Amino acid sequence: MQLDAKVPGGLLAEKWDRHRFDLRLVSPANRKKFDIIVVGTGLAGSSASATLAELGYNIKAFSLQDSPRRAHSIAAQGGINAAKNYSNDGDSIWRLFYDTIKGGDFRSREANVYRLAQLSNNIIDHCVAQGIPFARDYSGLLANRSFGGAQVSRTFYARGQTGQQLLVGAYSALMRQVAAGKVTLFSRREVMELVVINGQARGIVTRNMITGEIETHAADAVILATGGYGNVFFLSTNAMTSNVTAILRAYKKGAFFSNPCFIQIHPTCIPVHGTYQSKLTLMSESLRNDGRVWVPRNSSDTRLPHQIPEKDRDYFLENKYPAFGNLVPRDVASRNAKEQCDMGKGVGKTGLAVFLDFEDAIKRDGKEEISKKYGNLFQMYEKITGDNPYETPMMIYPAVHYTMGGLWVDYNLMTTVSGLFALGEANFSDHGANRLGASALMQGLADGYFIIPYTIGEYFAGTGLNKITDEHPAFKAAAQEVNSCINKLLSIKGTRTVDDFHRELGRVLWEYCGMERNERGLLKAQKLIQQLREEFWENVIVPGSERDFNQSLEKAGRVADFLEFGALMIVDALARKESCGCHFNEAYQTEENEAKRDDENFCHVAAWEYAGDGIKPLFHKEKLVFENVELTQRSYR
Repeated sequence: MQLDAKVPGGLLAEKWDRHRFDLRLVSPANRKKFDIIVVGTGLAGSSASATLAELGYNIKAFSLQDSPRRAHSIAAQGGINAAKNYSNDGDSIWRLFYDTIKGGDFRSREANVYRLAQLSNNIIDHCVAQGIPFARDYSGLLANRSFGGAQVSRTFYARGQTGQQLLVGAYSALMRQVAAGKVTLFSRREVMELVVINGQARGIVTRNMITGEIETHAADAVILATGGYGNVFFLSTNAMTSNVTAILRAYKKGAFFSNPCFIQIHPTCIPVHGTYQSKLTLMSESLRNDGRVWVPRNSSDTRLPHQIPEKDRDYFLENKYPAFGNLVPRDVASRNAKEQCDMGKGVGKTGLAVFLDFEDAIKRDGKEEISKKYGNLFQMYEKITGDNPYETPMMIYPAVHYTMGGLWVDYNLMTTVSGLFALGEANFSDHGANRLGASALMQGLADGYFIIPYTIGEYFAGTGLNKITDEHPAFKAAAQEVNSCINKLLSIKGTRTVDDFHRELGRVLWEYCGMERNERGLLKAQKLIQQLREEFWENVIVPGSERDFNQSLEKAGRVADFLEFGALMIVDALARKESCGCHFNEAYQTEENEAKRDDENFCHVAAWEYAGDGIKPLFHKEKLVFENVELTQRSYR
């Protein structure tokens, strides 16, 4: 089956403008007749809810947190990309488009990526108008810094708090609509099921996380903006509540899942320090602007870093990639850091770390200037590790950070279920096999502020929708199914904790479907996950009651879904017999040990259709056509 992405014809630079004109509209008087559910209140969800409500639609917004301000979007530190070219160093919409396509190793849609680059400038203007405190240079222009995978400075930032500041802007817009009565905000709700009636997404079933009550909500369309599934690895940089449940429910109701094995490993994370650690901390990629990555040349060198002279240091990224140096893309930097540690040149107690050194930058610019750029990040590092980065190098190691896979969506951001849309990290659309740094915030806000307000109108204008309430039998059946699953989890009374199962699942995935993969390891992981899943449903212990605030029950439901989803990741990884971007299969590599694509057989988006529990999912693909960019071996040397 060839999937129809509904990409408009015409010149690349004109596709979005032409498409916006061709989209059917809903008149202002009629918009108030439509109810929309938005699940998630991070950047994508809050911006979508606020904008759609401003247009006149009735919005129900659902948040896991007690406030949208606690969404995981606040964790984004380094910045947001845009092609303003304020630095006058040769940037353009085309260059941002090209860098994003190349950074994703030519595994994303040209039309989507070009639209993202176009809208990037609108995002900055909009956020400045909201009062976002972006850094500015002496002349008063917004300041820029560089990020990996680009040779221009295009990343706008607010120290190391960019995600938090952008979310405050979206939150303010959202709460304005809450006060106006156009958005009803449901906090501390977890989506447990998607309700599909006559092939159309018409509502959700949620659990009130405080009271345990199962609630049903009907609407004319559903938008999922629930973030990524990186916590399937147990240890990741994601917030502890980040999960796969909502999009997995959509997958099991007919929404195809694309490229689930495409996960991003971030090179700049604080290394694991203990067996029972449950969370990893990201240090912003922006640090690689001034920090130099190195290891001792001799694996037996145990001297303190300041005692090791220049001649005995290996600045491996600068040496191997002279054109980009320390600012190579995340997948390239991560694999090279792992390679150094595998060679025995890693540093720290575990040997699973490399140095990120600011000594030269401090000598060049002064401590005060470095503090202005990265002060809060340095404080965070010192608070966690006890080491002062002004005096000794940071130690970093790659960790799971972002997921490029997600629900398959067309150009209008609609899934294969009519009326179900996916925004931000919940969809697969813009980043291919590897996301460039500072592009997550860009995609989330583009989807929410500037794309979904147009495309959802096309759906309403062209679709017959009967009036449905949550009294419909489909809602009662879905709620009954949710209750049955909860009761089953509570009745097992086993001996292993939820975290114990989750930790083991994460270890299996990291070992066999993480930074490097091979067929033998993936097949082993497939068996191990199946065994683990079977044991989970026989031997997990979930204390407490369903009618209560019960975080053990919340975790259990999420881990049950992670176990099911982990099996889908393995199926996808086995099917992609090439290396590209973040997906590095050791059987497919160049002589320089870089990822080697197979454009003849795998220049496509993999899309998986649920076929039933325990049955291999059905494979579909969307062929990727490159009319404006030549497919070449990716090089950053």
